[in-house]
Amino acid sequence: MDNKAPFLILIAAMLWGTTGTTQAFAPKIAHPIAIGATRLAVGGLFLLIVVLIRKQLNFVNWPIKATILASLSMAFYQPLFFSAVSVTGVAIGTVVAIGSAPILSGVLEWMFLKTRPAKVWWYSTFLSILGCIMLFANKESAYVEPAGILMALGAGLSFAGYTLISKDMIEGHSSLSVSAVVFTLSAILLSPFLFIFDMSWIVSLRGVGVSLQLGIMATGVAYFLFTKGLAYVSPSTAVTLALAEPLTATLLGVFMLGEKLNITSWFGILFLVLGIWTLIRFSKNP
Repeated sequence: MDNKAPFLILIAAMLWGTTGTTQAFAPKIAHPIAIGATRLAVGGLFLLIVVLIRKQLNFVNWPIKATILASLSMAFYQPLFFSAVSVTGVAIGTVVAIGSAPILSGVLEWMFLKTRPAKVWWYSTFLSILGCIMLFANKESAYVEPAGILMALGAGLSFAGYTLISKDMIEGHSSLSVSAVVFTLSAILLSPFLFIFDMSWIVSLRGVGVSLQLGIMATGVAYFLFTKGLAYVSPSTAVTLALAEPLTATLLGVFMLGEKLNITSWFGILFLVLGIWTLIRFSKNP
């Protein structure tokens, strides 16, 4: 494993973790799905501008099928995740979506790449998912809605699929060009949501600030770093490292939004950190 790769993915996950805190500052009329669509639109445009300026966009031998599948995976992730959280609650929806992604990634990797995840991945993933469950244990009373669970699993599968497909794409093309094309197409696929929901909030000062933060930093820069790191680690490892996202989101909630955690959640943070550290410390080249 390249020494820098895990940290690129961790930085990406930390940037994703700012999403919840940033949304808390969005105008109240901004619908979560509309925010998600705006996030992809701004992020895709940002990446496209950067790749054009750097002249790295080369469509020779470009994998059309893989691009469509990766774009669909990312486009589906946004509404599936937000809908799952809406239907079955923040705690259950988040745990199922984020917690299932590493397992589903390992299964997909095993099925399609014929690569069995190493033992250290199983140990670290178990610790991280356990930490994630404990972290969200105090968020609200558990309310298990089957439809919400299915949508959360769909979100986890979408992220795992995106990661696996992107891993294959960056073997023949630059991380920047892959991210730019995939997110531009994903934004186009989600563009109808921009006409369904009230988008008047986007022209306000807060709306512009939230859109730029979510689009440029939490999407454009974050996914570029994630894809860059993905070139040197397995998809399953990358998705497990991405569990730093809820860790970051929780700590930001505590220190910036004044949220309170119980002892169970603090132990959850400990297990998450231990799981991620174990994966970085003892993983070898994929």
